[in-house]
Amino acid sequence: MTRPTRWSLVLAVLALVPAAAAAQEKGDSTDIDATYRNRRMEFETGDGNYRMTLQWRFQFRFSAPFDGPDRDGPGLEAQDEPAFRIRRARMKVGGHAYRPWLEYYFEYNFPSSTLLDWRMTLGPEKAQVRLGQWKVNYSRERVSSSGDQQFVERSIVNRAFTLDRQVGVMLFGHLFEGSPADLRYYAGMFTGNGAGATVNDDDEFLWLGRVEWQPLGTDPGMAAGDLERRRDPALTIAGAVATNKSGFTRFSGSGGGQLDGFEAGDPGRYRLNQAMIETAFKYRGFSWQHETHIKTVDDTETGVETDIHGTYAQAGFFPAEFFGFVPDPLEVAARWARVDGGPVGADRDMREVGGVVNWYFADHKNKLTFDVHRVTVEGDGGDGARWRTRLQWDISF
Repeated sequence: MTRPTRWSLVLAVLALVPAAAAAQEKGDSTDIDATYRNRRMEFETGDGNYRMTLQWRFQFRFSAPFDGPDRDGPGLEAQDEPAFRIRRARMKVGGHAYRPWLEYYFEYNFPSSTLLDWRMTLGPEKAQVRLGQWKVNYSRERVSSSGDQQFVERSIVNRAFTLDRQVGVMLFGHLFEGSPADLRYYAGMFTGNGAGATVNDDDEFLWLGRVEWQPLGTDPGMAAGDLERRRDPALTIAGAVATNKSGFTRFSGSGGGQLDGFEAGDPGRYRLNQAMIETAFKYRGFSWQHETHIKTVDDTETGVETDIHGTYAQAGFFPAEFFGFVPDPLEVAARWARVDGGPVGADRDMREVGGVVNWYFADHKNKLTFDVHRVTVEGDGGDGARWRTRLQWDISF
């Protein structure tokens, strides 16, 4: 496996190498301006054709009496260990090369020694093409960075329905911006074998389509919470569909895997068909987001079809917008989530209800989060309900 230090050096200089090469070919020098803004370092050539941003992010977490389950198994009885973790430690490198419309982005996670994202994006905003590996644009909760969440982690819904990172190509764009017809669209084709799978294992692909509509002409964005305290309401209504055939029934940042109750499969064993709808709203410090999912897993070896349903809803607000004596950086929020369905004989239903308090030192780039959840698991001997508390400091610079 490649050493993290080697990746650090490669990623840090990658963007500026083409600029230096171009300048050398011309026989002249290229000035590079270095600035620090938006909590990241920025390097740009004098002609504006080459730009690189560098940002570090760390996430420190204490959990009691357990950190999980952020998954559908094992049962709560197996989760009984408080922990202090460096949950994430990442380097992010982005920018453009040759022309401003030829963009690139890399993201490396040191605890897992994994190159998470590596992608190129080219073209105008109305019709862009992206190639490489990234979190495919299927659901809001997963696409939004873990550093932009209101809670310490995503809901229990995420694990069962996310497509996570995939390798492929996607066409996307933003049309009629600022009007009642404001629309974003995404259409992609991927290998469908999860992160790190640079080749396909059969002749099938993962196909994805997503549409977002902003009927008020204002976009709430993907980050959770209304940190901007918007004076104009922002609403989005979105839907997505996807189909894939592979040996996996679920995906994560480490690749493909199986939902609880499904056997490891040969290439092409499982056909996944899934769809979702979501809403998000922000206004004067109040924020809302919600997703509802359905997923059908067709086991082509046994002929058995399994339906899985999931939904979550969360809302938050800044009390200072209503009560002048409350400190301005304080936000509170609540979330409810459920996942139902699974293989016959291994049916596992999950419930989650919880609240969170955030203190923003510098928006999502430097914040302290404390959340409390009650997680319930039903079925397959995993019956039970337990409380979970977590304290996390997330900082980027």
